[in-house]
Amino acid sequence: MQYSTAFSDGLLTIACAACVLWIGRARGRYGEGDQPALFCALLGFLLPAAAASVGVIRYGFDPSWQAAHLWLSQASSFLGLPLLGATALALGRGWVWSRPNWGRILLGLCAFFELFRQFGHLEEYRLALNLASLAAIAYAGAVQWPRRGAVIAGALVVGLFLLAGVAVGSEGWLGPVRRIDLFHVILAPAYPLLAWLLLTLPGNREQHTG
Repeated sequence: MQYSTAFSDGLLTIACAACVLWIGRARGRYGEGDQPALFCALLGFLLPAAAASVGVIRYGFDPSWQAAHLWLSQASSFLGLPLLGATALALGRGWVWSRPNWGRILLGLCAFFELFRQFGHLEEYRLALNLASLAAIAYAGAVQWPRRGAVIAGALVVGLFLLAGVAVGSEGWLGPVRRIDLFHVILAPAYPLLAWLLLTLPGNREQHTG
């Protein structure tokens, strides 16, 4: 068993589950135009929460959950973060995309995943997709200037994700610490910070009721 990783996955589970509850409770303050975006944000937080919770089981109790954990981790990377990036972009610019358009985004992400998987360029696609998602988050925060809180939050979220994914990674050791544990610990504050950013973005002002 890998108990340190089960513990760090537990921290990440709590952080992402808190984001789900936070976004879910806040949805009632938003108009109909923002509801599809907020639903996709919920999905974007639910996927890493599910992956991390299964990681707790895999590393702390039953290694046979490895396949389910890997599948959910992949879904979080290829669907969760891009949906959060798209939500940040829509709310940050006050754009209203219909439910069918959000459905097309979701289906498009699935289609491109399978396309790049078939051609054997999945890792390159993952990197490009994640960087594009982080760029959307940074942009959504930056366009809120002079509201410095949103600008700083966007920059911090991007910085934490880059630190976890690029500088730390999830394989091997960094001194006495497993890289995957540090990866989880860095992401644990990044997700709540992203949830806070999403809920401070203006959204569709004409339909916002809160």
